[in-house]
Amino acid sequence: MKNDDFSADYYRMTGNKLTFWGGIKTYFFSHNIRFMYWWRKRNMSSKNPIVKIMCYRLSKKYGLEIGNCKIGSGLYLGHPYNITVNQNAVIGRNVNLHKGVTIGNINVGKRRGCPVIGDNVWIGINSTVVGGIIIGNDVVIAPNAFVNFDVPDHSVVVGNPGVIHHKENAAFGYIGFTDYARKNDDDT
Repeated sequence: MKNDDFSADYYRMTGNKLTFWGGIKTYFFSHNIRFMYWWRKRNMSSKNPIVKIMCYRLSKKYGLEIGNCKIGSGLYLGHPYNITVNQNAVIGRNVNLHKGVTIGNINVGKRRGCPVIGDNVWIGINSTVVGGIIIGNDVVIAPNAFVNFDVPDHSVVVGNPGVIHHKENAAFGYIGFTDYARKNDDDT
């Protein structure tokens, strides 16, 4: 496991740097941290049966169906229950996924495939992002939005069907504990 990826996940979810004792304490009290630890470990050493069993057990217990997809460092799982991510999805750095989010595949038509999600993206509760689409950087997808179309950088998507609204620094205030958040704090 690239320790940097999990350390970034830990920092995004807790606001603290990963230390031995802090990590142990948080591991036992936060199932999102516990799940990401085993998920990152599974993606590096999928032949170890203990790692597979732990990841499977936590996945079933909390409804976190996150396939063996590509996820950048700094993933934030907010209220992490019933999150589904297709194994072919690609997720960038500093992405927030919240309860009930679905990132899925479309099997037919011009949008066939899985989403590619950029950096600094916030995906709200019960949102659905499907198809061979590209979600740009600095994007907010509002709760309950349905997105099956490309979304450019610096956008907010609202509604079902989704409507795109351009907004500079769209994810500012939504994406915390990152260099992105600090950079934008300096700009204001």
